[in-house]
Amino acid sequence: MMKSLKMFSGIALLAIACNAMADDLGPTLQKIKDTGIISLGVRYDSPPFNYNLGGNQQAGYSYDISTKIVEAVKQQLNMPTLQVKELSVTSQNRIPLLMNGTIDLECGTTTNNLEREKQVGFSTTIFIIGTRLLVKKDSGIKDWADLKDHNVVAAAGSTGERLLRDMNDKKKLGMNIIGAKDVGEAFLMLESGRAAGYMDDDAILYAERAKARSPQDWTIVAKPFTREAYGCMLRKDDASFKKLVDNVISRMMTDGSINKLYTKWFMQPIPPRGFNVDFPMSADMKTLIANPNDKALDE
Repeated sequence: MMKSLKMFSGIALLAIACNAMADDLGPTLQKIKDTGIISLGVRYDSPPFNYNLGGNQQAGYSYDISTKIVEAVKQQLNMPTLQVKELSVTSQNRIPLLMNGTIDLECGTTTNNLEREKQVGFSTTIFIIGTRLLVKKDSGIKDWADLKDHNVVAAAGSTGERLLRDMNDKKKLGMNIIGAKDVGEAFLMLESGRAAGYMDDDAILYAERAKARSPQDWTIVAKPFTREAYGCMLRKDDASFKKLVDNVISRMMTDGSINKLYTKWFMQPIPPRGFNVDFPMSADMKTLIANPNDKALDE
């Protein structure tokens, strides 16, 4: 009888331990393990961070980071043949698609701010930017006040659009703010004269200028309105998955691979057209690499 009780106790403890191990995976890793699929949110037109090269081929600085995270997931779950599903997302739908379980991870140009932290989680920061303006060189626009009574474009659902609307209300600038569906459409509106200025993150504006038909016609102006931190977006309160993601990013910063990635995407010709963003690493980025963190920069 005593032997049977001991055996039963041993089986029960093993079952509890197994359940605890399953629980330790957290919702995202458990979902990936159960389905055999990891779903990534990808951007169609956000070079040099995450963009489409044609067909199903994605590229970019943030995208390369996401592929490193996928490799870590494969190792942790011992699933070398894990299927990777990529779904195109926009500034408007990326948060809802993460919250409803359609995607598991999004590494693009998503700003970590206190408002978004109420809905989703963020990894260790992968990039720090400043929000500025792209305008025609002969436009006469040098700073934010010069936008008075002009059409100004920003990506719909982006922090840039929200900041523009707040600025417009507070400073009574009389701007007509246009929400573009993506970066490409925003620049097209600027190029075609439908907007006098395009507000976005400085690195994105440098990329748009570099890929323009006549880059010399365009200039980036205005003192940065905000500093913002990009993070990979994941489900809120998923400690296990966040730990895995953070470890990958922090390791890339400590082993020097993030510097190589930066040079690849910001200081060299990039596919498919071979333009060079030519965006030297900022002091903020160098500080981040020396001290990785997941701090939201609401400034």
